[in-house]
Amino acid sequence: MARPRRIVLLRHGESEGNADDSVYEREPDHALSLTPLGRRQAEEAGVRLRELFGDERVSAYVSPYRRAHQTFHALGLDPRRVRIREEPRLREQDWGNWQDREDVRRQKAYRDAYGHFFYRFAQGESGADVYDRVGSFLESLWRSFDDPRHPPNVLLVTHGLTMRLFCMRWLHWSVAEFESLSNPGNGETRALLLGDDGRYYLDRPFERWCTPESYGFTD
Repeated sequence: MARPRRIVLLRHGESEGNADDSVYEREPDHALSLTPLGRRQAEEAGVRLRELFGDERVSAYVSPYRRAHQTFHALGLDPRRVRIREEPRLREQDWGNWQDREDVRRQKAYRDAYGHFFYRFAQGESGADVYDRVGSFLESLWRSFDDPRHPPNVLLVTHGLTMRLFCMRWLHWSVAEFESLSNPGNGETRALLLGDDGRYYLDRPFERWCTPESYGFTD
């Protein structure tokens, strides 16, 4: 098994929806573009990633959302060394079609009270739903390591919640631990690094906004 030395997760740069949430009333979430700031964030991330990867090969998986594709292209990675695939299971949490801004704000308040993992948006997904499809992708990713020619680097260009849920699934975090963590900022990365003991370790933690509240002895 040719396990990669590092698995880098990158959140897309700032999108039109991050800058103005009223845009969801006029445009589909998947079609939103990066803002000028978002493009600069992606370009700056590209400088760091090109230095990190050097001349090594990269297997890249990109969310099908436009802002994720734009982020990937702004990285400026050498196409001769990158194998890219669009991966729908890395898409953003679905909050419903043609979102009404006030309704979504109200539902976000409900979610904060109910819990980000279990609350399901009307006509959309819960965090648990995203966890399931991220888990399915992780299993496919793991099977790809059977190829002895697998690149030493994996890059996932995705979304903030999806990044946290991927790490939750990989590192076996509890729901309480997941609930206590914040999304990374736009253009930020987290990396799972292969240690000498054969285990992967997160290069730096997600910011914590509260203390995890355990439900019982399993934590």
